[in-house]
Amino acid sequence: MKILDILSRYRFSRYFKLLFVVWDMILLNFSIVLSAWVRFGNLDKLFIKEVQTVSFLSNLIWIALLLRNDSYRIVRIEPLESILKRTTKKFIFHIALIAFFVLFLKYSQISRLRLLYFYSFFFCLLMLSRFLSMELLKYIRTKGYNFKSIIIIGANDTGERIRKTLSKDLTYGYRFLGFFDEKVDPFAFISGPILGGFEDVEKYITTHQVDEMYVALHIDNVNVINKLIKICEHHMVRIKFIPDFQLYTKSSKVEISFYENTPVLMFRTEPLEYTVNRLSKKAFDIVFSLGVIVLIFPWLFPIIVLLIKIESPGPVFFRQERSGRDNESFFCWKFRSMRVNKQADKLQAAKGDQRITKFGAFMRKTSLDELPQFFNVFLGDMSVVGPRPHMVNHTKQYTDLIGNYLVRQYTKPGITGWAQVNGYRGETRELIDMENRVEYDIWYIENWSILLDIKIIIKTVINVVKGEENAY
Repeated sequence: MKILDILSRYRFSRYFKLLFVVWDMILLNFSIVLSAWVRFGNLDKLFIKEVQTVSFLSNLIWIALLLRNDSYRIVRIEPLESILKRTTKKFIFHIALIAFFVLFLKYSQISRLRLLYFYSFFFCLLMLSRFLSMELLKYIRTKGYNFKSIIIIGANDTGERIRKTLSKDLTYGYRFLGFFDEKVDPFAFISGPILGGFEDVEKYITTHQVDEMYVALHIDNVNVINKLIKICEHHMVRIKFIPDFQLYTKSSKVEISFYENTPVLMFRTEPLEYTVNRLSKKAFDIVFSLGVIVLIFPWLFPIIVLLIKIESPGPVFFRQERSGRDNESFFCWKFRSMRVNKQADKLQAAKGDQRITKFGAFMRKTSLDELPQFFNVFLGDMSVVGPRPHMVNHTKQYTDLIGNYLVRQYTKPGITGWAQVNGYRGETRELIDMENRVEYDIWYIENWSILLDIKIIIKTVINVVKGEENAY
């Protein structure tokens, strides 16, 4: 371990940003050379003007992507999956920009196959590099190096939460020394030593190696906090604050934005409030719904229409006003699965409901009655995936009964949803059933991604094939 002992004396973190960028440039240019060798068996074509231009652009764009939003950062407690996900997003954006330049500039001498080789090699090297760098850091920290010693001011629930987070894994590189507080919160389960009160902090950090101080105090202690800031700055200890968001919300998904220099706390994250995500979901909805309309409707629609007309008199389609995004109503279309009745807009379908026809029961069991809603998706009233749209009168009813009910209206309703694939579909007999459905819908809104939509669609298909107890 002599090498680690020597290296530990130097603060390489100061140069990490530069090393990170330089190393990625080495990987990128190595991939350029390797892809040319694999494609052509030599490097002659690398000196063609068009190839050199694209190579230069590749380097320039990747550097810009790395520097944007601190993409080179590796937070100690950030999981490897998060780092790889962030890198993959940059990688896909890089592909899109290079493809645009090649097509826009009409570079005919650029081999598309060589580009494919380049991105394959570069992606593999990037992922391997990120993985090995994290494993190396973890190894170094398990050997007792690259640690930061920390103290926490505030022996309360907030202080204990940050202690658990930082102490959860030795590979994070934090060594917890203890708490400082005038009195311990009797309702908090503190599992660390109490080193003293506020007046003992300065003496402690002058006699012990302390790298960071975490302050978990209520804002009422502003005078104490100001003294701690002066102490930390005088003794070169980095101070960090743990805002007590629990004063405002119990949500664990809060988000902070800055309006110029003013921090603003958001009650919850909403990925679909970002334009790029909205456009991605819109594009997915249009492509998916159009595929269903073109590939399935022409042969399946006539069969369903014929069977509906044979079994009972009345229209083929059932049109109902339902609550959409921002609680604006729209007309939702379904294949009629019931006999014509006056309660259709007021009463939910129940198990053994006499209004449901035999073929209607089959459609509801297999969700075939929902197929016309792909036209709602294509026209923009709905999404393929989202909270299920409820009848307008039910929305009014549950808004009074469930405090956060209308949060589910922040996004477009869907043909299927996260609540539905988790068992909350169909009739809501008890209030708790709707409360659980709302919680799943809100979770979806806070955690949306294209991959989550695809996962929900796959689970929906599996559930239809297996059959669902609440599908009636």
